[in-house]
Amino acid sequence: MADEQLKSGGVTYTQAGEGYFEKRTLLRTAGFWGLWGIGVAAVISGDFSGWNFGIGEAGWGGLGIAAIVIIVMYFGMLFSIGEMSAAMPHTGGAYSFARAAMGPWGGFITGFAESIEYVFTTGVVVYFSASYADAVTSDLFGLSLPGWVWWIILYAIFVGLNSWGAEISFKFAIVVAVISVGILVLFGILAIVNGAVDFSKLFDIEPDPSKGGTSTFLPFGVMGVLYALPFAMWFFLGIEELPLAAEEAHNPSKDIPKAGIWGMISLVVCAAIVYFLNPAVTGAAALGSADEPLLDGFRAFLPSGWAAVLSAFALIGLLASLQGIMYAYGRNLYSLSRAGYYPKVLSLTGSRQTPYIALITGAVIGFVALLIVNFNEGAGDVVLNIAVWGAVLAYMLQMVSFVLLRRKFPNARRPWVSPTGNAGAIVALVIAAVTFVAVLINPAYRPAVITIVIFYVVGLLIFGLYGRHRLVLSPEEEYAVTGGLHGYDPEAEGLGGTIEDEILKGHTD
Repeated sequence: MADEQLKSGGVTYTQAGEGYFEKRTLLRTAGFWGLWGIGVAAVISGDFSGWNFGIGEAGWGGLGIAAIVIIVMYFGMLFSIGEMSAAMPHTGGAYSFARAAMGPWGGFITGFAESIEYVFTTGVVVYFSASYADAVTSDLFGLSLPGWVWWIILYAIFVGLNSWGAEISFKFAIVVAVISVGILVLFGILAIVNGAVDFSKLFDIEPDPSKGGTSTFLPFGVMGVLYALPFAMWFFLGIEELPLAAEEAHNPSKDIPKAGIWGMISLVVCAAIVYFLNPAVTGAAALGSADEPLLDGFRAFLPSGWAAVLSAFALIGLLASLQGIMYAYGRNLYSLSRAGYYPKVLSLTGSRQTPYIALITGAVIGFVALLIVNFNEGAGDVVLNIAVWGAVLAYMLQMVSFVLLRRKFPNARRPWVSPTGNAGAIVALVIAAVTFVAVLINPAYRPAVITIVIFYVVGLLIFGLYGRHRLVLSPEEEYAVTGGLHGYDPEAEGLGGTIEDEILKGHTD
């Protein structure tokens, strides 16, 4: 049986072998709140920094328009992802959806985009977390460490935390997500109580006629709104990772769509707090280029001696996202490796049933990227922009997958159905495409675009020449090659075994 093969869609599947899936198992530990926590935690640092650069691109009003457009995109996308994740509760997430809709090549391209997004986003969060952590230890203990030492410390701590067990990961995510939301709410309350809010400061950027600016609401014209779209994404970037938790959730078909929607609602509230109040405290002009926007807001009405405490507050939000995004890249690498798209060793889970090798590998890649940042001025923006463009590419491909799957697998089981249907997916696709173009035409993003193109050329060559001939019928692949008849529930159907034998003998649809 080990020699039996199936050729399908330009790829070759081989028998996984005895014990293959037993060495690659995950543990179901997450309920609704665990999923909500991991989703919100992955995103929440975007409220502490990053979003405000959109004001520098478009002014306060321009960023507001961009944010509304992006909110529409995320809800349409989450509705669509919710339906697909309920129908395919596999760890593969975006890769799984695209594999079923567009074949192995589509699955690889989409999964690779998410790998880029999550691994590089983790690196960015580590980079900023190190700066905040050093500020805290310097102020409180007079201890300062080189950046690369902090990177090693942070990666080691969170790789260890994520490797220790899924239950611990989800519980930690809930705690830091709640604390981070609490910090944002506290900021809003203290800003109002201290009389620091002045909404006239929202419009303190003078219009720039050379950029089409005619008012303080849109000081840089319509093009500014276009350039602000990627920064508006930082309010929500990462919430789409929830399908990656499918094989660790007790009731994925119900809880993943529910957690995604309520997580998004929570994030909209948090975004509203910082969007309306933060620049109203500091002024929009000052905030548009600030590295620590929320801290600048706190500093505006609290005594200067609170600087270390404020840095610690911001650090909690960053560490929350570090936990959530690292979880995402671990499961993304795990699922693609289990199916054979990446080296199979990355999907080994060990006694604690966590993909520890995938977590370590992603950390090494991220650390190398940070070293490049350290020795090349301006490379930090490149890493940040790589993550954004990878995300937008994955969003577009997932929305295409949604529309195709409804046509391709009309009889597939769909326990949860998107309330906006194809219309919601198409609207999200159009907005993602516009954002994709905004990244493409912005000169500041050009190095990131070139870098991703290079990644894809190398990745596609390796997959085309090597990887596609060594695939395994993981749940994502079983679902795709059987038209949704097998692989729906990995726990109930089992992995490999008689279903794999039947498929390899040619009993497919």
